[in-house]
Amino acid sequence: MTDNVHNKQEILEKYREAGRILKIVRAEAVEMIRVGNTLLQVAEFVETRTIELGGRPAFPCNISRNQEAAHATPKAGDTGVFGKDMVKLDLGVHVDGYIADSAVTVDLSGNSDIVKAAEEALAAAIDLARPGVTTGELGAAIEDSIRSYNLNPIMNLTGHGLSHYEAHDEPAVPNRHVEGGAVLKEGDVLAIEPFATNGAGLVHDGNWAEIYSLVRKKPVRMPAVRNVLKQAEEYRELPFAKRWLESDRLEFALIQLEKAGILHSYPVLLESAGGLVAQAEHTIIITQDGCEVTTK
Repeated sequence: MTDNVHNKQEILEKYREAGRILKIVRAEAVEMIRVGNTLLQVAEFVETRTIELGGRPAFPCNISRNQEAAHATPKAGDTGVFGKDMVKLDLGVHVDGYIADSAVTVDLSGNSDIVKAAEEALAAAIDLARPGVTTGELGAAIEDSIRSYNLNPIMNLTGHGLSHYEAHDEPAVPNRHVEGGAVLKEGDVLAIEPFATNGAGLVHDGNWAEIYSLVRKKPVRMPAVRNVLKQAEEYRELPFAKRWLESDRLEFALIQLEKAGILHSYPVLLESAGGLVAQAEHTIIITQDGCEVTTK
């Protein structure tokens, strides 16, 4: 019994340490999001700084702008710069597989009401989170908060559970009213992430992807493909960026691995009506009488 208690405490401390690292990196990266600065510089800073501070990226630094809601990360050699954009910075840190996940919107576009809507929705959900509350109740609080700004939540995106080396686990945390849902219990670790938009409130897949994850292992025959698979396996089941891999035949290898069901790609998610999207996200641990925010 004592060993179990010690193990639980050690695990919680790793979640907290991941959160402590993330807070530092997030604050420093936000200062770099300025008109004219390059996206790649910010993404590489986030990933390198995470490692310097003793963590590892839980997924590639996401920098999604304007109607992009999620899953955008710069390409290798990307020269894109920030303009008058609504910028979502979404970053993940893990310590021995225990993850902190947080996002902030830096508004360079002059639409601060959308950002406030997402931030207030997140605060409303966190205030409600405790054992016995359902994920449906969190979703209702998020939707009500965003609609009070005459904006829409993104209905087909959710928050999610976090577990060991698993960045998107159960339970899903909806951003809208749903009946029922999972009942929260002490020890649950969740990433709550409202998305607010002045668009339709739905996202669809774009036609490009820079992020992948390993979904199953199976043998491959071609040396070029095997080489890329070996690199992908270093990240276990966690998402990784195409720019983290090295190969003369990278595009070919990724296509073969995806066709074989070995890798899964994450296309950039776009707001269906082209609306601006703001995101706010924190990681919480459900405690006996409420929750602890590890990333605040």
